[in-house]
Amino acid sequence: MHIECHIDRGRLCEVGSHAVLRSRPMIVPFCSKSRIAARYPGSKFKEHDYYWPWTLASVCRRWPHRCNAIHRQSGGFVAATKKQGWKASWRMRRAPATRPTFPPLARAQIVQLACLEPVAKGLHITHWSSEDLARQAMADGIAPRLSARTVRRILHDADLQPHRTRYWKTSHLDACFKQRAEQILWCYANANRLRENGFLVVCADEMPNLQALERNPIRRAIPGNIEQLEFEYIRHGTVNVLLFLIVSSGRIQAFCPEHKDADHYIEALEQFHSHHRRLRGAFLIQDGDPSHTAAATAEYFQLHPWWRPRFTPVHASWLNQGELLNHAFSHPYLKRASWNSRIALIEHIDAAWPEYNRLYAHPFQWCWTNHRMRTWFDQHRDIVPHHV
Repeated sequence: MHIECHIDRGRLCEVGSHAVLRSRPMIVPFCSKSRIAARYPGSKFKEHDYYWPWTLASVCRRWPHRCNAIHRQSGGFVAATKKQGWKASWRMRRAPATRPTFPPLARAQIVQLACLEPVAKGLHITHWSSEDLARQAMADGIAPRLSARTVRRILHDADLQPHRTRYWKTSHLDACFKQRAEQILWCYANANRLRENGFLVVCADEMPNLQALERNPIRRAIPGNIEQLEFEYIRHGTVNVLLFLIVSSGRIQAFCPEHKDADHYIEALEQFHSHHRRLRGAFLIQDGDPSHTAAATAEYFQLHPWWRPRFTPVHASWLNQGELLNHAFSHPYLKRASWNSRIALIEHIDAAWPEYNRLYAHPFQWCWTNHRMRTWFDQHRDIVPHHV
């Protein structure tokens, strides 16, 4: 195959030589200036800094053997190359891919199928996967052919996730629930204003019987491999962790009482009080744990009015922001670790909570107000079984 080379003000001109294109490296005579520092609009070779300028050249040199063979163009293309921004004229823009439409009726039937329990179709699986739904939909004649990917897209559009689950607890929606919830939500809504007036809103919650486990060895992550934990472990006893959360700032204070009882709970309350004696008082939000409702604890609150206890309703400990703190603290500081004794775990916790205050402490975003609670209570008190 022969190519005649021409250059004439932006076009190739005849130089009286021919180049034979072969599979091996080729040398093609080409009229151009030597290596060019400036970047001209034109065809860039794979060899570094070699360009094919579109201006008339006076010095001839050889093409690099690694280059793109470009056929001479004519017509609108040549005219377009003379204009500024000519590169945009020859770039091929791929049309956006359009997904095949799926009949609305079939989509609704797949969503309805995903809302059924598998036992309704004679299956013994406990929940649906996208593959199971695709297979069952084809068996029911909803679609002759259906992929799991299409099922996932349909479920995503319907905001339906049959593969996921979440625990919840039925609360006793009685007059006591509403009264206690209103008191707690009032504290949350006014935490900043109370802080300005010398009062804290404090949430208390425990992590009882936290195991001090030793896993040896732990293979840390390296490029190409995730961290690996030894499956076998050695138990070194348990540790009780009591966390106090200051709602207005998100700062915490942690204690490790020897036992989980009223006496040690009162001792922790005294230690917390000693760090905040300059304040006028604290609203203490806590659940109905035996150490919180014991006679000794109730007597302590009567003798020390600095504390103003507020109890969560029965089966509604989720109103306590301290449960959010348990996860926020344990995830960076208690997961994926190894301790060779109880003392080592206690020392780790004592060093961890000041660091948490420095790096992670912030108020939790709480959007459940008294207004929303009352609306929800009126809607569900006749539906959810409750104790009178």
